[in-house]
Amino acid sequence: MKKNLKQSSIFIVLTVIMYLFIRGFLFFIISVPSLSMYPKIDVGDRIFTTRIHQPEKIERGDILVFDSEELDETLVKRVIGLPGDKIETFENGEVEVNGSMLNEEYVAFNDTEYGSYTVPESHYFFLGDYRIHSSDSRKWDDPYIPAENLLGKAQWILTPWERSGEL
Repeated sequence: MKKNLKQSSIFIVLTVIMYLFIRGFLFFIISVPSLSMYPKIDVGDRIFTTRIHQPEKIERGDILVFDSEELDETLVKRVIGLPGDKIETFENGEVEVNGSMLNEEYVAFNDTEYGSYTVPESHYFFLGDYRIHSSDSRKWDDPYIPAENLLGKAQWILTPWERSGEL
């Protein structure tokens, strides 16, 4: 009996350690609370997210999960500006990066927010896909998110089943 209890205790402790390691260093799952990434991601979607260990591998268009210190919450948005990029948003909803217009087929319901931004080193500029309902870099007091606040890259919608698939 004591041997079984000891083995069970060791198993439970090792399982907890493995869970904490995997969640802390490899991946995590988030539940999306808002419409800001609609139609690609909907309210309530559960997203499999891999941890970011090399921010220099982030590409424009990636959907990332990050902490916003200004809003004191975890957000999911699309990377539009990488370190050093010059961004211009126009009244007609178009976005220009480093002099080239972006082809953003994923955008739903653009809005008329406009401005000019230069992304500082080790920072990123984010926009939601459902622009008219997205609190994003255009609307924050500090429009840039530092690399150390990046948590992960959204990879796959897990649930609901009818929406599951790669992002």
